[in-house]
Amino acid sequence: MERMNHTPRIRTVVSCTLLVVTLAAGATACGSPDGHPLSTKPYDAGDQVSFNGPSDKEKADPDKPLEVTVKGDDGRITDVSAVDTGGRHLAGELSADGRRWRSTAPLAAGTGYTVRVSTENGDGAPGVRTLSFDTSSPKKLLKVAFGPEGGTYGVGQPITAELSAPITDKASRATVERALKVRSTPATTGSWYWVDDKKLHYRPKEYWPANATVEVRSNLAGIKVTNALYGAEAKPLKLTTGDRIEAVTDAANHSLTVYRNGEVINTIPVTTGKPGFSTRNGVKVVLAKEQFVRMRGESIGIAAGSSESYDLPVYWATRVTWSGEYVHAAPWSTGSQGNANVSHGCTGMSTSNAEWFFDTVRMGDIVKVVGSEGEEMDPFGNGFGDWNLSWEKWQQGSALHEGAPDSPQTLQTARLRPHV
Repeated sequence: MERMNHTPRIRTVVSCTLLVVTLAAGATACGSPDGHPLSTKPYDAGDQVSFNGPSDKEKADPDKPLEVTVKGDDGRITDVSAVDTGGRHLAGELSADGRRWRSTAPLAAGTGYTVRVSTENGDGAPGVRTLSFDTSSPKKLLKVAFGPEGGTYGVGQPITAELSAPITDKASRATVERALKVRSTPATTGSWYWVDDKKLHYRPKEYWPANATVEVRSNLAGIKVTNALYGAEAKPLKLTTGDRIEAVTDAANHSLTVYRNGEVINTIPVTTGKPGFSTRNGVKVVLAKEQFVRMRGESIGIAAGSSESYDLPVYWATRVTWSGEYVHAAPWSTGSQGNANVSHGCTGMSTSNAEWFFDTVRMGDIVKVVGSEGEEMDPFGNGFGDWNLSWEKWQQGSALHEGAPDSPQTLQTARLRPHV
């Protein structure tokens, strides 16, 4: 694409010049052989239209709309195409009489535009003018960081987007959401959810397909989000999913069953949280795998030296909440595994079973607990409890959904406390 040294000026598209002749002459501009104005090549319409772009060596203010008008009384505009360097088209509206075209969406900041204006004169002959200009760079940028890092994850892994500034009103949130694109192969239906003013999560209606590719990118660069804030460039994200691994712990039956792509591959006797320390019910997602963790009762408010106090080296620990709930080796409770719940909230099993589980799962895999006397897993604030919201409620967290709230969400923040 040819640029015009940052200065809008007339670009001659063809060498033909409009000739004004009488009808009796039996000829049209450029000597059209069939004598019809529409059969001519477009003339240079530089003298026919004007626009409110910047003067020489200046850049256009993105806060001001672009306007193209017809000079004099002869002719009209038939079409305007305005495209920035990122390939985004600028929306606009042409007046009923064809005398004026005006943009209806904000220009992007810190980019260049090529504008092609199609016209016709009073005799119906087509004209064209092409011009280029740049817009000034924004003073304040909204940055977006996607997560997790690129790699292979389980089918329960949500996508996250962290913003550098809070976005509170629904219209601005909608602008951000429209620019954050998620594409999966195979295709899935999904939606963003505003966790708070600066964080969004994206998940499909169901879990991701097994062995899928997920690509995330932002089209927010240069886009006006608020009166003083424009989008910045963002690093895209690409990740893949592995097999569909689901671990279902039945706290009432003291067993954990692991499924791969819908088929049972192992059933393990376990112990979960005892009364007063019951394990949370609901769907969780593997957050991390730690081969060794030291767990102390004081970290969850148990007084040192009390009957519930503990200080233990723990191996093959798979974390599922930020507050310290793990699936891990608990050789001290093998006598209770499979028949009683004696832990302080974690899911304990033999060392060999814990090592197998550790080696089988990856970050993003699903760990679900049923039959516990504990509370329900929080959707946010203590790991990825996103799947505990119904699809209907999840969509309500999107600014693009009709029932989305106008105010930000209030969330519980979990404490980082490992417990056994």
